Amino acid sequence: MKILVTGAAGFIGFSFINNLIKNKKFNIIGIDNLDKYYSVKLKNKRIKILKKNKNFFFKKIDITEDDVLYKFLANKKFDLVFHFAAQAGVRYVMVNPNKYINDNILGFFNILKIVLLIKPKKFFYASSSSVYGDTSEFPTKELIKLKPKNIYGLTKKINEEIVNLYCNNVKTKFIGLRFFTVYGEWGRPDMLLIKFMIASLKKKIFKIHNYGNHVRDFTYISDVVNVLKKLIFKKQFTKHVIFNICSSKPIALKSVIEKLIKITNFKIIKKVSAQKIEVFKTFGSNKKLLKIIGKFKFYKFDEGLKNTYLWFIKNKKYLIN
Repeated sequence: MKILVTGAAGFIGFSFINNLIKNKKFNIIGIDNLDKYYSVKLKNKRIKILKKNKNFFFKKIDITEDDVLYKFLANKKFDLVFHFAAQAGVRYVMVNPNKYINDNILGFFNILKIVLLIKPKKFFYASSSSVYGDTSEFPTKELIKLKPKNIYGLTKKINEEIVNLYCNNVKTKFIGLRFFTVYGEWGRPDMLLIKFMIASLKKKIFKIHNYGNHVRDFTYISDVVNVLKKLIFKKQFTKHVIFNICSSKPIALKSVIEKLIKITNFKIIKKVSAQKIEVFKTFGSNKKLLKIIGKFKFYKFDEGLKNTYLWFIKNKKYLIN
C-alpha cells in the first residue's frame, strides 16, 4: 500500500509514520518544508529516525509552491493520502496571520488539486477542535454549528467546506480529523506540557493564561496513531465524513499544572488573564468515531504525561536552543 503523508516532520505526521513504517506492506512518501515555527533540530531528528526505514522516502517541499508540488506528485499513484501539513498554534495567529491563510488554505487547496488528479482511495486531512469555538454543547458532537473564534480555527473550517465543494468529482473518500489537544512523546515545544517542561529546565517564569481556568480534552499521541491505523481499513464511509479525535475526558488546566509541578518540582508560575482568541473549554464526543472503529481504550492522562516527561528528559537537546 502506497501512502503520501504531508507534514511528515510534524508531531502527528512523524508519530503516525514512525508506527506505520514498521509494517513493510506500507510504502510511505513524506513531504515537509521543515518550517522554523518551532525547533528545526527536533524536526530534523524526526526525519532522521524515519529515514532508517527503507520503505520511507522524504522530500523537502513547501505545499504553497504549487508548481514544485505538482512536478513531484502528479505522476505518482497513492492508495491513501494523509494531509497533516499546516501552520499550527493558536497564539501565533497574533504574530503572523498571513501564514495561516497561505499554509492552511492555499496549501490545502494545492494538495486537494493533486488528490483530485491522482484519485487515492481515501484522503485523510487534519482539522481541529478549534472549529467549534466557544460552544456550550458538551460533549461536542460533529454536527453542531461551527463558530471558530480565531483565524487558525477559521482556516480549518474553510478546509472542511472546500472538501464539501470538491469531493463529488472523484471516487476518493474524504475523512476530516478534528484533533483535540494532542500531546505525548515527540510533541510540539509550543504546546503547554512540553513548554512547561522547557521552562522548568531554564528556570524561567511560566505564564498560565486565564489563571488556569481553561479546560482541555487532552488526547495522547499513541491513541491518535492507533485510531488512524484503524480508520485506514474501515469501509463504512460516506463521501465526506468528519470525526472528533479525542479521549472525551476533559481536564482543567489548573489540575494539569499541579501534575506538572509535581513531576518537575518547578513552581515559578505567573497566572495571567485570558487572550480573546483562546477557547475556554474543549470536550469532544467520540461516539461517532467509536461506532466505526469499535471499542477502544484511551490512555489515562497521568500515564501519558509520565511517558511524555521521560521522553523529554532524554531528548531535551532537540527542544532547547
